[in-house]
Amino acid sequence: MCGIAGFYAFGPDPLPDLGEFAHRLAHRGPDGQGIFKDARLGLVHTRLAIIDLTGGAQPLYNEDASLVLVANGEIYNHVELRGELQALGHRFATHSDSEVLLHAYEAWGEAFLQRVRGMYAFALYERSTGRLWLARDRLGIKPLYYVHSQQGLAFASEPKALRTVLGRPQLDLDALACLLQANFTPGEHTLWRGVKRLPPGCLLRCDGRGVPQMQSYWRLNEVQPLQLAESQALERLDALMQEVVREHLRADVPIGVFLSGGVDSALLTALIRDLSGEPPRTWSVGFKGSRVHNELPAAEAVARQLGTRHTAVEFAADELLARLPHAVWAADDLTADYANLPVSLLAERAGAELKVVFSGEGGDEVFAGYGRYRAPWWRSLWARLRHPGSGGYRTRGLFDRVGHDLFTPELAAALARWRAPYIAAWRQAPRTASLLARRQYVDLTTWLPDDLLIKADRMLMAFGVEGRVPFLDHRVVEFGLALPDPLKVRRRSGKVLLKRWGERYLPPEHLWARKRGFTVPVREWLQGERLERLAHVLPHCAAVRLWLRPGAVAALIERHRRSGRHSAPLWVLLNLALWYRIHIEGDSTAPPLQQDPIAYLAA
Repeated sequence: MCGIAGFYAFGPDPLPDLGEFAHRLAHRGPDGQGIFKDARLGLVHTRLAIIDLTGGAQPLYNEDASLVLVANGEIYNHVELRGELQALGHRFATHSDSEVLLHAYEAWGEAFLQRVRGMYAFALYERSTGRLWLARDRLGIKPLYYVHSQQGLAFASEPKALRTVLGRPQLDLDALACLLQANFTPGEHTLWRGVKRLPPGCLLRCDGRGVPQMQSYWRLNEVQPLQLAESQALERLDALMQEVVREHLRADVPIGVFLSGGVDSALLTALIRDLSGEPPRTWSVGFKGSRVHNELPAAEAVARQLGTRHTAVEFAADELLARLPHAVWAADDLTADYANLPVSLLAERAGAELKVVFSGEGGDEVFAGYGRYRAPWWRSLWARLRHPGSGGYRTRGLFDRVGHDLFTPELAAALARWRAPYIAAWRQAPRTASLLARRQYVDLTTWLPDDLLIKADRMLMAFGVEGRVPFLDHRVVEFGLALPDPLKVRRRSGKVLLKRWGERYLPPEHLWARKRGFTVPVREWLQGERLERLAHVLPHCAAVRLWLRPGAVAALIERHRRSGRHSAPLWVLLNLALWYRIHIEGDSTAPPLQQDPIAYLAA
């Protein structure tokens, strides 16, 4: 797990400062830095050592140094690939999992990623042809961003590292509209104008002639439905999860688990214990003095049953809220996800002891755990009629009930387009998919990579911690999406097959308890004296003054003071104001880990 960056120059101009790339990604790789440079190309790597601790430094080279690689992530089937490639005559210089990418490309050409299982983003340079390949894993677990200009192609694991080539950053209006309505920005475009995400499951080829070529090597919408009896599906799931988790356990450092009160992380903990022969280290989080659902008792019950060495982290509202400026800096591809804060705190605590943690991201999307997947078709009928092509899914925005009088005409026009990525995803879903599977597909291709996985990557990597997410192994995703609906949803229960399989490892009462979800007490934070302070500061922030009407924002705060119903839109505006202060007005320097967010804006 690491940070990568680079620049491919299209002309004679000198390369940008590669050391600056490395400096801005140092938190992702505190164990070392490496740079490759020739006349037109520079590659940068900052290392978090997980496999081959002493010999796996990057850049990596093949036998004759005709290929150069910098990579972020883990290749989970590197053991099997190494054996296959050695049988073909390839000689390895390290025990690094990433080195197999070089030899796999030599052996199998552009189709080599069909054989690779893992989470990754990498740059591979073929010196003889001048061809550069950028790639991202199938589900988008690991990030990769790029800027294409007349001068060249720049890329990095995080947008803030691209400031070296951006100059003064500017805000993308369409992305802003999506952020305001959905708490994140789906698709290729980011809040940073000109900075694009490499889509999941894609390769970008650049040969120095100025026109990069994109191609997809994996498509989720090609998954075909399975016709399985429950007994058959259970055996296939058991064999699959054991194989996947066994591969994910490969590391030369200790591992832990973020253990919530839910099904997914509990099942991972149980399976890790059985496959590794010992209980993993576990952490969970809760809130002091809050009325929201507290997951700690359920998580501690699972920890006791499985015999883990468990840490329950409980903290007060002020302590958690003071992490917000730092979390916004870390999530520079901004998501206003409430859970950024507790995940940030858990990452800091876990990072003091180890480098790798497992979590249950993806379980709900893959096996249909959310209540919205069980909504009857007629409930979304009106939304389908109002927004043709959407299936009535993901059509409600945060500001729909607030009114659009808050926005400037330019932003209001962009807000009329914010549903486009979800409509496109709905239309791209497999033709044979059921209504349920289409809903899953939309989330797996929008919300998951562009919100949940950004949260998981950024909050952990800000503290040099690698996150592993076995439910998002592409084989598990393909299996879950293809299952018949009755094996996913039955009456008021979701994740039916996963829970039935889980009965082999955990008590039924834990598995079949009503899903509560992970809740952060944002409504409690935005009230009283803190809300009064926000009313004095937020309307006057630069991002608000540029794109919103300050008087209307002040009126929204007043309406919230009386009703308590507008915490979600105010939260996203607070996150936006912080992001703009840090990354547009500022130079993307990390704020203190503990900093009152309103005081930070007022300074």
